[in-house]
Amino acid sequence: MKLSEFDYHLPKELIAEYPADLRDESRLMVVHRDTGEIEHRLFKDIVDYFDEGDVLVLNNTKVFPARLIGTKEKTGAKIEIFLLRELDPQTRLWDVLVEPARKIRIGNKLFFGEDGEMVAEVIDNTTSRGRTIRFLSDEPYEEYRKHLNELGKTPLPKYIKREEEDFDKERYQTVYAKKEGAVAAPTAGLHFSKRLLKRLEFKDVLLPEITLHVGIGTFSPVEVEDLAKHKMDSEYFEITEEAADIINQALDKGKKVAAVGTTVVRALESSVSASNRVVPSATWTHKFIYPPYNFKIPNALITNFHLPKSTLLMLVAAFGGYDLIMKAYKIAVEEKYRFYSYGDAMLII
Repeated sequence: MKLSEFDYHLPKELIAEYPADLRDESRLMVVHRDTGEIEHRLFKDIVDYFDEGDVLVLNNTKVFPARLIGTKEKTGAKIEIFLLRELDPQTRLWDVLVEPARKIRIGNKLFFGEDGEMVAEVIDNTTSRGRTIRFLSDEPYEEYRKHLNELGKTPLPKYIKREEEDFDKERYQTVYAKKEGAVAAPTAGLHFSKRLLKRLEFKDVLLPEITLHVGIGTFSPVEVEDLAKHKMDSEYFEITEEAADIINQALDKGKKVAAVGTTVVRALESSVSASNRVVPSATWTHKFIYPPYNFKIPNALITNFHLPKSTLLMLVAAFGGYDLIMKAYKIAVEEKYRFYSYGDAMLII
């Protein structure tokens, strides 16, 4: 398929700048693949679509405060650093993006905090905007990471035009986030409240957790018309033996296995045995899913409404069927659903 086939008109006013007042009271579009029926519900109604023994697979990655605002040595020019990946805890090396990149050269020192108490040195150029930096800190590792987190800001996506507010620290994080390492939230999970998870547990719906640390590549635009030529950035994921067993037993029994988000889909589909069952893993994936694609593990998907021409929309279209999903998006615009990270949700069954 071609990139242009995944374009659609999205009025700017439908991009959600703020989350719903309550997590589980976002709107929910339910898309039935077998009949093409589309329902309009609230997210808390998702309980109605799952029964005893069904599975919802959660991504328990935790977003860390990856945006740092600092100044450049000598000139005092304001710079922004976006932490992508810690390369080596011992030497405190990081892959980062810098803005404005043209002013940041190898050997420059960067100062963070009101008194410039955290200092980093630029070690290497990696891309036009990418750099490798080393934090020059003598603090014990745990103290240094705590200090870094205190200085950092929530990495809200660029399409949210406002500055970070206090509530973002909580709301741009799932209620089950545990393992720090993501630079973007697994947004389908943002709709789950603790109360909603309890309601699912009361119905004996199983909630195994896996981990995929969402990277900046989730926002990278596709720049080639021929999708076969697009390369995904790698992201680290872990699937425990316990989680794999729960998922595989549900598949053996013909139960629903719902991936909560595209990140879960990519992890599950990156770790499949010859018999189409999940294999415990701790590795990296750069899997790019677009139509046509034969899904081996999940048979239901919970997801948000995604950017035109994005890899996330392509995955959803592969799962729900291109024509049905593009029709659903047209209806979502007409019905004024809220789009992107803080927006509404879709359940595909």
